[in-house]
Amino acid sequence: MAATVRCGEKLPCFLWFMLLVFVSFALLPPPVSALVEGLYCGTRICYDVLGVSREATKSEIARAYRQLARKHHPDKHRGIGSEEAHDTFRLLATAYETLKDEETRKDYDYMLDHPEEYFSHYYHYYRRRLAPKVDVRVVILVTVLAISVFQYYSWWTSYREAVNYLATVPKYRIQAAEIAKQQGLLNKTKERGKNRRSKEEIREEEEEIIRDIIKNKIDIKGGYQKPHLYDILLFQILLAPFYLCRYIVWYCYWIYRFKIKQEEYGNEEKLYIIRKYMKMSQSQFDSLEDHQKETFLEKKLWIKENFETHKQEEEEEMKKKMALDPRWKRYRRWMKNEGPGRLTFIED
Repeated sequence: MAATVRCGEKLPCFLWFMLLVFVSFALLPPPVSALVEGLYCGTRICYDVLGVSREATKSEIARAYRQLARKHHPDKHRGIGSEEAHDTFRLLATAYETLKDEETRKDYDYMLDHPEEYFSHYYHYYRRRLAPKVDVRVVILVTVLAISVFQYYSWWTSYREAVNYLATVPKYRIQAAEIAKQQGLLNKTKERGKNRRSKEEIREEEEEIIRDIIKNKIDIKGGYQKPHLYDILLFQILLAPFYLCRYIVWYCYWIYRFKIKQEEYGNEEKLYIIRKYMKMSQSQFDSLEDHQKETFLEKKLWIKENFETHKQEEEEEMKKKMALDPRWKRYRRWMKNEGPGRLTFIED
C-alpha cells in the first residue's frame, strides 16, 4: 500500500505551496502577443511600417503612405527582387487601409493595448472584413421596393385573368353586352363603306368593350379585385402609423358606443363580428355572395352561441356529405386495407 504524504511529514508545507504555484504557472498558456499573423499587418506594427507614430494624423499617415508607395512600387522593381517589392507594397497598403479608417484604427490600437483579448481581436477584425459595405438601410429599402413591385405586378396579372374569365361567363357577359347596347357602344363597331372592317377586328373590339364594362361596372371582390398602390408593402409600411392611430380611435369609439352606451349593432357591425368569428380576412369575406351574408344575419351569427351552433351544424353536414361521397368511401377503404405505407398497382 502506497504511503500517504501529509503536510509536515515528508516535506514542509512551504515547499508544498511552492510546488503547487510552480505547477499552476507551468500549466498556464504562454503570454499572448498583440501581433498575430493574419491580423492587420501580421507580426509588424502598422505604425512602424509607415514610419509614423501612434499620434499621427490622417494627413500624416496618407503622406507617409504615398511616399513609401512611390518608392516601393512593383513597377520600379522588375526582375530580381520583384516578389519582395510586391510583398512590401502589399504590406504598405494593408497598413494604410488599417490606419486611415477611424473605427479600424481604434480596434487596432485596442489590440496593441490589450493583447490578452485574443478572440475579441479576431472577432472585430473579421466582422469588419466580412461586413457588407452597403448600408443596411439601403438593402432593406431595395428589398421592400422589389417586393412591392412584384406584389403590384402579380395583383394586376390576377386582376386581368379575373376579367378575362368573367368575360367568358354567360351571366356577366350578357349583362355587359346589355349595358354596351344601352350606351350605343356595340353599334359603333359595325361601320359601313370605306371604314368597314373585318369580322375579326369587330369581334376583338367588342371583346375589349365587354372587358372594359366588366372592369368598370362589375365589382370584382376577393383576391382578384383591382389592385391599389396603397395595398403594396411599401405604402403599408409608410402608412403603418396612420393605420395604427386610426385603429386606436376606431376601437375607442367602438367601446364607447357598444360597451358604455349599450347601443345596438348595425348590419355593418354585425358582419364585422361574424367575420372575426370566422377568422376571415376582409377580402375573403367580401368574396362571399350577398345571400350568404344575409343568411348569416338571419341566423344572428354575431351572437357567440348562435355562431358555435352554426359551426357545429356545418361540421355535421360536412361529415354526412363525406360519408355519402363514393370517393371518400374508396379512400377510407384504401386506408383500412392498404394504408399509405404500401405501394400497389391495383386499380380501384
